[in-house]
Amino acid sequence: MLYSRKIVRHPCTMADAWKTTTDQRHRPVRHAWRTTRIITLLALMTLWPAAQATPVENTTASALSLEDAVTIAVDGNPGLAEMQARAEAMAAIPSQAGALPDPMVSFNALNLPTDTFDRDQEAMTQLQIGIEQSLPFPGKLELQERAAEFDADAAASNVDETRLRLVHRVKQTWWQIYYLDRALEIVSRNQDLLRQFVQIAQTKYKVGEGLQQEVLLAQVELSQMFDRQIELRGLRRQQAARLNALLDRQTDTPVVLPEKVDEDLAGILPELQLYTRAEASRPLLEQRRQEVEAARTRRDFARRDRYPDFKLGAAYGFRQGENADGNSRPDFASFRIGMSLPLYAGRKQDKAYDQRTSEHLQKQYAFQDEVGKVQAEITAALADYQRASEQVQLFKTGIIPQARQSVASMLSGYQVNKVDFLNLVRAQITLYNYETQYWKSFSEANQAMARLTAAVGEEVINE
Repeated sequence: MLYSRKIVRHPCTMADAWKTTTDQRHRPVRHAWRTTRIITLLALMTLWPAAQATPVENTTASALSLEDAVTIAVDGNPGLAEMQARAEAMAAIPSQAGALPDPMVSFNALNLPTDTFDRDQEAMTQLQIGIEQSLPFPGKLELQERAAEFDADAAASNVDETRLRLVHRVKQTWWQIYYLDRALEIVSRNQDLLRQFVQIAQTKYKVGEGLQQEVLLAQVELSQMFDRQIELRGLRRQQAARLNALLDRQTDTPVVLPEKVDEDLAGILPELQLYTRAEASRPLLEQRRQEVEAARTRRDFARRDRYPDFKLGAAYGFRQGENADGNSRPDFASFRIGMSLPLYAGRKQDKAYDQRTSEHLQKQYAFQDEVGKVQAEITAALADYQRASEQVQLFKTGIIPQARQSVASMLSGYQVNKVDFLNLVRAQITLYNYETQYWKSFSEANQAMARLTAAVGEEVINE
């Protein structure tokens, strides 16, 4: 069997000479092309931070400011309206608890003879009208009314706490959406820039001044930007639906936020001062105080409930007929007084007092526990705010300017073929990643401020 073998011949010397002559003839053209491309790239990267990004949503809806979002939520949230209606119902209870029981009016027919049912037949026969009033032991009604007032105040504080938490959730969601908008802008700029890089790499590869791997790697980075964009858009739709639910709107209502906000982060009061303000201003702590007072009042009522209650009554009886002496029979007037006898106080009133005493202790412990939780919320939110604000300052004054200088330096090196194309691409992506981290830290700082405001119970907690 014969085997054939393919022989690969190298280009001849004349071909090499022709290629060299051709390269020399086209070198000025290539140099001019490269200079033009580099100048275009330099201008693109220099002007890019000032360029406007593609809008996140194509809609004519007006921008929803943070203040407007809070106002809409407070005015129309059904959960808050439910708590408000409950508080109003609780406010109507104290006057009821402090009122006397309704008197009883009675109409009676007494001593009617069953043989004739004649009212004149017997002297004791009468038609009677009476009234009866129950009177609790002095002080019991007052204690019941005071306990109901404390419950009503606790319900009102619960409304304030619900409103505070609602505002916190609105602010947190609003700032999360704001961060996602900024991140989408940065990703959009990255995509446009990487498209330019891919075109440059392809052009250089076609003329023999670049490598195919530069084109492929740039395309990979561009594909990753598309994947990141899909992820961010999904997150934004989720947060927009959540914000619409808080505002009691249709979940698919377009949510458009302002593009610019004040980027200054305010200073915060010292931690101990925030504790003090929270004890005086946090509705949750006020609610727990009112519950403690209500439990204490009910304990006092249980102690007083060992004393008897009273019942007073009066009746007037009408008689007909005449006495034996021929005179008309006089009417009868009746009066009565009664009181309860706590014969089973050991099993009833004493046990009720023990129950109310334990409930009072439970409310006291719950209040102390809530104070500790509020202080922990303040500490955690303050730590998050300080960490995020420090990161914002670091990114704004240190990392991002340095990254921009690094990109500019690499671009200069790329002009003279001293910097690899891939390193230039990665440096630019790193810059935009730092910008994304800046907006994320800025959003987290404002979210931590919202948490801190909710934990303290005051809107103004800045220095």
